[in-house]
Amino acid sequence: ILFPTALKVISENEWREIREQCDELGYCCFTPEHAKEVAEPVGKPASEPPPVEKGKILFETGELSTEELETVLNTLPVDITFVDKEDGVRYFSQSKERIFPRTKAVIGRKVQQCHPQKSLHVVEQILNDFKKNKGDVAEFWINLKGRLIYIRYFAVRDQKKEYLGCLEVTQDITDIKKIEGEKRLL
Repeated sequence: ILFPTALKVISENEWREIREQCDELGYCCFTPEHAKEVAEPVGKPASEPPPVEKGKILFETGELSTEELETVLNTLPVDITFVDKEDGVRYFSQSKERIFPRTKAVIGRKVQQCHPQKSLHVVEQILNDFKKNKGDVAEFWINLKGRLIYIRYFAVRDQKKEYLGCLEVTQDITDIKKIEGEKRLL
């Protein structure tokens, strides 16, 4: 009943999208011959995306309002700071328990002005390596007020691998390190 009905109501473009998404996820127990064939060139949309409403941000995997996006970023259990390719601070999240306090005054400043002098050479090295494509991740961890803080820097690159900036992600992992065994949904 389901399949004959689907044949009547799902368009050819929608079937193509379904096939591409199934091929992307994989198959259980076997891989059909069509999935082994070369599909249409990557990046060519099977159908035109719907127009984006004002105040919405369209991603490849969905859309969010600016309010939803900001709330999602502030809900993550990490602090996020984005620095552009010119080393300017462009954004930071405002999570409930921010580890390193920030004020809006840092927006637009050079990131070098936001770090202690004693760590400045390390910040410079990370950014220079990212700009020269000599790596994509730098990781550190420190003890701060009895908590273990994990600090990661990620090179942000476009699809052509051009450097767009650096994402700093800071997380208190003290409680995560205490986890043992497993806790399952089922």
